[in-house]
Amino acid sequence: MSDGGPQDIISVSSAQADPVSSEKQLRVFLVVADDTTELTTALRYACLRASKTGGRVAILYVIEPADFQHWMSVETLMQSERRNEAERVLQKMAAKVLEWSDHMPCFYICEGKRTEQLLNVLEEDNVSILVLGADPGPKGPGPLVSALSGKLIGKMKVPLTVVPGNLPDEALDELT
Repeated sequence: MSDGGPQDIISVSSAQADPVSSEKQLRVFLVVADDTTELTTALRYACLRASKTGGRVAILYVIEPADFQHWMSVETLMQSERRNEAERVLQKMAAKVLEWSDHMPCFYICEGKRTEQLLNVLEEDNVSILVLGADPGPKGPGPLVSALSGKLIGKMKVPLTVVPGNLPDEALDELT
């Protein structure tokens, strides 16, 4: 299970990775992968900002724990399926990041509660800015945006950028 820190960091092979000068620290724009429609807007914003400021995009995918613990073999199979889904989602997102920023993203895959794992990554790794998309609908901005812009804001070690999920591409281009 989780020890509280990032469980797995997938690194890009040196053939795909961009050369990074040890003298220059890149700004890292972290986006949290989820199944919301506003994710695309947040990811595009992060890519455009990274591209225009000489930064890099990182993507965090959190595999939430299953509530099923009756049979170990079934739980192991479910864990494997969730891991495969995470890798599939990250590959799809990587293609978009490459298209929008001309750089491969960094990936984090963690297991545990999404908010806890996000705070752990922000605490332990070199993230400059957290970029989240907000749901423009009547239900509110979403649980992660609500939590991080509310009670948990004091635990944040980096600035939080909240991008309205209904911004068109032209508006994102102008903003960045």
